[in-house]
Amino acid sequence: MTTEERSEPVRPLDPTGPARPTAPVRRTGRRRDLTAAAAGAFLVAVACVLGWAVQESNGSLQVHWPPLLASWDPHIGPGTPAALAVAVAVVAYGPRVADRLPWRRLLLGSWAVSVAWILSLALIEGWYRGVARRLTTKHEYLRVIDRFDDVGAALRGFTDHIVIGPPGNWPAHVAGHPPGATLTFVGLDRIGLGGGAWAGMWCIVLGGSAAVAVMVALRALTDEHLARRAAPFLVLAPFAVWTGTSADGYFAAVAAWSVALLALAATRAVRFPAAAALGSGLLFGFTCYLSYGLTLVAAPLAAVLVIARTARPLGLFALGALAAPVAFTLAGFNWWEAYHLLVERYYQGAGGVRPYSYWVWANLACTTLAVGLATVAGLRRTAAAAPAAVRALPSGTTTAVQRLSLVTLTALLALLVADLSGMSKAETERIWQPFMVWLLPAAALLPSGRRRGWLTAQAAVALLVNHLLWTGW
Repeated sequence: MTTEERSEPVRPLDPTGPARPTAPVRRTGRRRDLTAAAAGAFLVAVACVLGWAVQESNGSLQVHWPPLLASWDPHIGPGTPAALAVAVAVVAYGPRVADRLPWRRLLLGSWAVSVAWILSLALIEGWYRGVARRLTTKHEYLRVIDRFDDVGAALRGFTDHIVIGPPGNWPAHVAGHPPGATLTFVGLDRIGLGGGAWAGMWCIVLGGSAAVAVMVALRALTDEHLARRAAPFLVLAPFAVWTGTSADGYFAAVAAWSVALLALAATRAVRFPAAAALGSGLLFGFTCYLSYGLTLVAAPLAAVLVIARTARPLGLFALGALAAPVAFTLAGFNWWEAYHLLVERYYQGAGGVRPYSYWVWANLACTTLAVGLATVAGLRRTAAAAPAAVRALPSGTTTAVQRLSLVTLTALLALLVADLSGMSKAETERIWQPFMVWLLPAAALLPSGRRRGWLTAQAAVALLVNHLLWTGW
């Protein structure tokens, strides 16, 4: 165990650790936490300053408030009192409640609080502007519901409308995703839950469940203590600003539950591990038909099997993962053809204008704002634990902290691959939620006595962004 892991003042995170650290070790760890957070803030500041210079010079960034896709718009709204109340309650009572509440009640409570946080932030813009209208704009999925009256014909002709040029090309988000995303909202419409309000609430309620999925996975892969410590940071995520109401929050939840179910199956921490493995595969297969980039969720899924040191669930997982590809292919949709057409469409639009030289690092500034400075400080601690974790993997002697570091750093690796691909230039504060939700647990490693301060910093980021900017999501 590293000295960073020994800096917890309450009790050790692993039985092999010392009972109480020395004061100098604590102070050193905390100084390094603050240094990491300051580095994250500096990255954001540089991205803002240089971004403004580039945008004012030639407009190539294609955003109004770099590095975020947002406009300056100071305001308050109906959700302001509720958002402040949720933030104060989580900061004041979240750590203590997370430590003491029975596990199942904690999961349900975390889902409820996460939904309340996301919804209250969305309502800062008002019900219509913040929830009901978001998924009905010209770029969104609900604009094409009537073109799916014949679902089979729509799927067979889906690739004909991706690139700009032919008549009837899809709106940006429909063209930019496999049809699983659009079919979700078509399905809601068919069962009588049509319109922007129902679609928005679908994304908010399911998006809030991603925090619960991560807690379930952490308990199975690390220990319950770490899962409980992570809970307040998961429910008070700054990227909740973009979860309500973008479909990416929904995507994040589906992907997170795929990882959580595989963790339960791999560790046999559930009564029916075979069903969990099959369910994980089904969700992963469907995830790949929600967003092309979410094939990278394979990285956290692989990390689960490596940490659990088993390949037992792979057969049933693979069987489940084939279901969506087989169904969509038989229906006439070709994933690979659509992806290559998407690349062409991407460079026809803003993706062909936005400079890679700026966004390849400014994307990380967007991520810093979306996950908060507490997460940045926590990631420093997981990075410190990583070398020992890798050395301990072959012998199966990893500690809970080391296993947590492997989970978060694998998600970070997937995010960096997405970044280097050049297919995510800007808007990553929204697009990368399925990866960012796995970075938040790094804050569980921060000292107990400082958790309220770090939670305050997390809430402040979300509240400032949502009250000072119009994010468009």
